[in-house]
Amino acid sequence: MAWSTAEVARMSGVTSRTLRHYDAIGLLVPARVGTNGYRFYEREQVLRLQQILLLRELGLGLDTVGEVLDGRHRAVDVLRNHERWLRAEQERLGLLASTVAKTIEEMEGGENVKMEELFEGFDADKQARYEEELVERYGEGAKEHIAESKAKMRSWDKAEVDRFTAEWKDVAERYAALFDAGVAVDAPEALELTDRHYRWICLSWTPNRESYTGLGRLYVDAPDFKSQFDAHAEGFAEYVRDAIAAYARARL
Repeated sequence: MAWSTAEVARMSGVTSRTLRHYDAIGLLVPARVGTNGYRFYEREQVLRLQQILLLRELGLGLDTVGEVLDGRHRAVDVLRNHERWLRAEQERLGLLASTVAKTIEEMEGGENVKMEELFEGFDADKQARYEEELVERYGEGAKEHIAESKAKMRSWDKAEVDRFTAEWKDVAERYAALFDAGVAVDAPEALELTDRHYRWICLSWTPNRESYTGLGRLYVDAPDFKSQFDAHAEGFAEYVRDAIAAYARARL
């Protein structure tokens, strides 16, 4: 017995777009494709989809899921490493929640939070790893961009930080709308939105064509970034990366 993409999507709760993406990256290839281009899945593929969803529910990235299912890694080893990461992240988030609670208490008239407590739970090590990765990927010149960004942002007050954060949230939501609508990454509306993203980036540092394209690749290659994008839909991080590359080719 075989099921169409629409039937599998309805049974599993996975969107047809996600199933097509899984096919494109070789994670879940249908049993056959009809002459009309329709994909059909048999029991073997449906069971593999169930395993994919289980591993994704545990927080594993698509690359890791594929390696586990194809036997390149023992599932227990991958899950053991992931468990360690989750427990460390749980501890960090608990500390961060405590920091936020103290800040709320101060804003509502309570005691002032001690300066050394304001940043408890913020992951300075993770920021340092991002910086090291940028230098490793793009050479010593990346240090200049990092220093420029820190210098600009050091003088920001809370209102400026809030505006910066709100602008990114709005840009990301508009990217998601274009992605959901199937708008091409080099379409005029995508280029205009990416121009807005570029100008937002320029508030902290000014990338050239190469470094801006590299930032787009980082959105896909860095697990923390990719998981944030793909929380909306599979393939969303790649869409933003490709939109940035298209803009860099056209306008930088």
